[in-house]
Amino acid sequence: MPAERLQKILSRAGVSSRRKAEELIEAGLVTVNGKIVMELGTKADLETDHIKVMGKLIREPRHVLYIMLNKPKGCVTTMSDPEERETVLKHLRGVKQRVYPVGRLDYDAEGLLLFTNDGEFANRITRAESHVPKAYAVKVTGLLEPDQEIAFRDGVPLHGRKTAPARIRRLSRTANPWYEVQLIEGRKNQIKLMFRHFGLLVEKLRRIRIGFLELGSLKPGEYRYLTPQEIDRFKRELKMD
Repeated sequence: MPAERLQKILSRAGVSSRRKAEELIEAGLVTVNGKIVMELGTKADLETDHIKVMGKLIREPRHVLYIMLNKPKGCVTTMSDPEERETVLKHLRGVKQRVYPVGRLDYDAEGLLLFTNDGEFANRITRAESHVPKAYAVKVTGLLEPDQEIAFRDGVPLHGRKTAPARIRRLSRTANPWYEVQLIEGRKNQIKLMFRHFGLLVEKLRRIRIGFLELGSLKPGEYRYLTPQEIDRFKRELKMD
């Protein structure tokens, strides 16, 4: 196998996402053949080099797993939390291999969250260039005016950069209505900040779809493995074949 960047190796081996792998490298927690490596451009070969993370030798995952969880509110999308809050791992009891979340959902958000130990799959799902749409059901504190809906679709300025075009449709006509919002990017607190731009607050947020994959009847806290057909379809659409 040709040499690859360390962060890609760690991601593919199911250690972490590429972004987290870069943090591990920069923190001096990765060694190659006994030497600490802190430069992100460093390459290695998992078949011939001894690569350790925090002293633990890493290997190719024996089985590649793809899991969907209906994340409940009140837990963080991390493997551990310095504030000792409940993490999503609590809801993956029975999963023997190490997997990590694909993207994130806020502490008070719920809904569809993917897990895998396939680093390339995770990378392609999360990067905006892949244009994998994520759909959310969002309850807010008031109605958007028609011109505001148009502006929402076109993109709003967040932290000096305009959001990518989005889709939005109203699901109810109550005083505190539900909207379905579809994004192709996932900036931190993006939906909350987009509605706040128009003077509205988000009361509830639930991810209901990633690409073609629907949350369906999965109850909060429940998970299931993706079917071979679902995995194949994702890989075709992500051009991983």
